[in-house]
Amino acid sequence: MTPNRLEAFSDGVLAIVITIMVLELKVPEGNTFEILTPLLPKFLSYLFSFIYVGIYWNNHHHMFHAIQKVNGKILWANLFLLFSLSLIPFTTGWMGENNFECHPVALYGINLLVTAISFLVLEKSAIKHEGKEAIFTKAVRSQKKEYTSLFLYISGITLSFFFPILAVIIYYIVALLWFIPDKRIEKQLKNI
Repeated sequence: MTPNRLEAFSDGVLAIVITIMVLELKVPEGNTFEILTPLLPKFLSYLFSFIYVGIYWNNHHHMFHAIQKVNGKILWANLFLLFSLSLIPFTTGWMGENNFECHPVALYGINLLVTAISFLVLEKSAIKHEGKEAIFTKAVRSQKKEYTSLFLYISGITLSFFFPILAVIIYYIVALLWFIPDKRIEKQLKNI
């Protein structure tokens, strides 16, 4: 089967995830900029998570632009990714509500780690199904960024219990690694 329905379904879920996150930002009572100050941690958490969801959406789009066909394993791997992404509004809200304290930051990192693992599982499933000579397989042959991200997430989770702000900075570093959409797939598609 073709990946069109899978991609459309995923786009819908990601749109809902972003909508749920923004609904966590409650409008304060009052009309001065000072009353917005307590919302700053929640807004920063939202902004950070919005960027992360955007990164996953971008890379998901590129992946399914290169993949020619999907099977049941890819469908389930995609659901695993969507499940982990659907938890981001909860972990984002808890982290922002508690001003980046250690346990919320650790849980947020765990959520990011599980999401990264689920994306890696999706990649591996697609590689296995597409075959060694497929465009997508050739594009993601080197997975240094993926494994570097996993290492940084584990480091951030560990540090979150001692220096939560440092853990958040590590999570930002991972986002910066992925902020520009993955060019590996675009390069392979141009070679066709």
